[in-house]
Amino acid sequence: MSNTPAKSGKSSVSKARRFSVAPMIDWTDRHCRFLHRLLTREALLFTEMVTTGAIVHGDAERHLRLNSEEAPVALQLGGSEPAELAKAVRIAESYNYAEINLNVGCPSDRVQSGKFGACLMAEPQLVADCVRAMRDATDRPVTVKCRIGIDDQDAEESLDRFADAIVDAGVDALYVHARKAWLKGLSPKENRTIPPLNYDRVHRLHQRLPELPMMINGGLENLDMAAAELAHMDGVMLGRAAYNTPMLLAEVDRRFFGSTAPKPELPDIIRAMADYADRECASGTRVNNIARHMLGLANGLPGARQFRQILSVEACKPGADSAVMFQALDALSHPPLAEAS
Repeated sequence: MSNTPAKSGKSSVSKARRFSVAPMIDWTDRHCRFLHRLLTREALLFTEMVTTGAIVHGDAERHLRLNSEEAPVALQLGGSEPAELAKAVRIAESYNYAEINLNVGCPSDRVQSGKFGACLMAEPQLVADCVRAMRDATDRPVTVKCRIGIDDQDAEESLDRFADAIVDAGVDALYVHARKAWLKGLSPKENRTIPPLNYDRVHRLHQRLPELPMMINGGLENLDMAAAELAHMDGVMLGRAAYNTPMLLAEVDRRFFGSTAPKPELPDIIRAMADYADRECASGTRVNNIARHMLGLANGLPGARQFRQILSVEACKPGADSAVMFQALDALSHPPLAEAS
């Protein structure tokens, strides 16, 4: 963990926003981010959403802990009380986060009951107050992640009003998921796929506010789709596509940042993750908590099914250690005949 306060670093994080991996609850923990950082040195990574209450009144160290190798990482907060958000930001000051992001996009019932997430799109002035309070508490960039609207809102007028409010509050950048969130009638899972994508609406918002750094999210299933959006936007954000097929991240630095470094190869990734697991397990982490993020590494390769099975089953057994990762890698060299054909 790095407890060294970060410098403002607005120029470096601005570059990293060209490609980012979305915050995903229960997925983008520090073990996941360590893996993703092995695959891309340049992209901006995000924490899971962390509520202000968990930081201010709970175990802040558990929620904010970072591996020093992860940077640059954005901390995403969930909350709607400006003073509480400011307290959480001040606590996070001793951790090496590149920016602080406010969640105004999550549609889950639990989030709504706490009056934060996507339901805040109905209260742009409150979000503006939150942004001001967060900016007063840090010199790091303060950003917002939102939807294009909620429920029956007019996605033109309401999104413009929302964006104008947070721009007036001094927001440093905006990430827009190009779908509405339906807070009544759709589950969080359904909200990720059923509301229609509207990339054009996000493009128009950026055309109207060209000085505001703006990134697009939602439905970007591969790097070709992501690259096409850079004709309109300052950056792209991928979520489940990056998580479920993490090796696509190995192409990001060359394709989106002009890197000439060698592309990371799977055996090197496995060895690095095994070394990381050895260090973590010595401190009490269970190897399956790390291995679960690696299931998609072999997607598309002969033996991928056996690779996933070893990491998901063998890693959960008592006494399991990093050896299961090499066992899974070996399955790719000797795939079952049915998979190899």
